[in-house]
Amino acid sequence: MDNNNKEKFHENYIEGRNAVLEAFRSGKTIDKLFVLDGCQDGPIKSITREARKHDAIINYVAKERLDQMSETGKHQGVIAVSAAYEYAEVSDILENAERKGEPPFIIILDGIEDPHNLGAIIRTANQAGAHGIIIPKRRAVGLTPTVAKTSAGAINYTPVAKVTNISNTIKELKEKGMWFVCADMGGTTMYDLNLTGPIGLVIGNEGDGVSKLVKENCDMTASIPMVGDIDSLNASVATGVLAYEIVRQRLKSGK
Repeated sequence: MDNNNKEKFHENYIEGRNAVLEAFRSGKTIDKLFVLDGCQDGPIKSITREARKHDAIINYVAKERLDQMSETGKHQGVIAVSAAYEYAEVSDILENAERKGEPPFIIILDGIEDPHNLGAIIRTANQAGAHGIIIPKRRAVGLTPTVAKTSAGAINYTPVAKVTNISNTIKELKEKGMWFVCADMGGTTMYDLNLTGPIGLVIGNEGDGVSKLVKENCDMTASIPMVGDIDSLNASVATGVLAYEIVRQRLKSGK
């Protein structure tokens, strides 16, 4: 196995039936569970029952995949991936804004898969005064040690909530008076939009951008003026540019 794969697979892995079961029962936050495909014995059923109870994502995989992931060689057909940090609730993010006496500023990430991007975004969110970040449970990176390290400590101060459905969460927050702007190359130039007040900034996947359904639930689409020879920015850089346009407009308007 090469060094890159080794780094990818060793972070926060819990191996073995007893260890995984105890991790769930002790209240440890488990992002994902990898189970040997076809294994349905009693201990495995107990583990998957706990996983569903705690809303962890279950992946049934071949023995070769588990062997590749395993550090100990004693996975016993099950490996859990624990979060490096505890997740917040969306309500915690709103309370964070209320406590500071500020209109909510939330960054929503629609499928960011690169831990370095997520870590950099958490760092930017903290510096730009965002009250929290929302990420989806599926098809996205969670709070891994690499994310924590890349955030340079910001993960300790910026709450990150994990939700089942980004579109539904946006709808619920709109009912609370929030407006949403998503990053899109075909959108209105960010300088021509009013980005003050209670706002959510939606950033899409590194390759595909914001998904169609999520984009349809946003009130505005914002594009970043670009004059170079390529047509897109790294997701964390795009977040920084748009977040600081929101900061600029808030400072100017006093809102």
